[in-house]
Amino acid sequence: MTVAFVDAQKAEHGVQPALQALEGTPAQLPASTCYAAKTRPASARSRRDAELTTLIRQVHAENYGVYGARKIWHELRRRGVRVARCAVERLMRAAGLRGLLRDKSPRTTRPAAETERPRDLVRRDFTAACPNQLWVADLTYVRTSVGWVYAAFVLDVYSRMIVGWQVATSLYTDLALDEHLRLLHSSGVATTG
Repeated sequence: MTVAFVDAQKAEHGVQPALQALEGTPAQLPASTCYAAKTRPASARSRRDAELTTLIRQVHAENYGVYGARKIWHELRRRGVRVARCAVERLMRAAGLRGLLRDKSPRTTRPAAETERPRDLVRRDFTAACPNQLWVADLTYVRTSVGWVYAAFVLDVYSRMIVGWQVATSLYTDLALDEHLRLLHSSGVATTG
């Protein structure tokens, strides 16, 4: 690291003035060390790291850039390359490679203290004798390429048919209620509440 600093300053100030500027600091470096670093051959570790980085880049590209360190490590082992997983992580970080990050499932329940709970108007009896006698609503979420999408469905209990639905990109409490009320008003079904 210090040798790189001296190299960067060499053209403008020269080697000796750059080394003198580092005197008395933790980065102080003797001139002999600076010159020896230029003539010394690359270490076995740096050569191995360069070879592994090439392989890692290849595996990463072959898998459309979605593989992370763990999957690349497994692929290298399948190819007979002996390498530690932490070395793959280190080399990927140094090369600026990352796998595709998976989103966590969205948090759909956000309990709050002292919130009013909806009444159970059917007392857990989900049966109906005719169409449009009982509707129930539910929410679900689906992962898409651009993020999570939330869908609310209103179901006729008698026919098991979806009588209405609504989709939104954010989860809010009234998502299902909005669709339910819209359907009730458009169909003329009386509401109790």
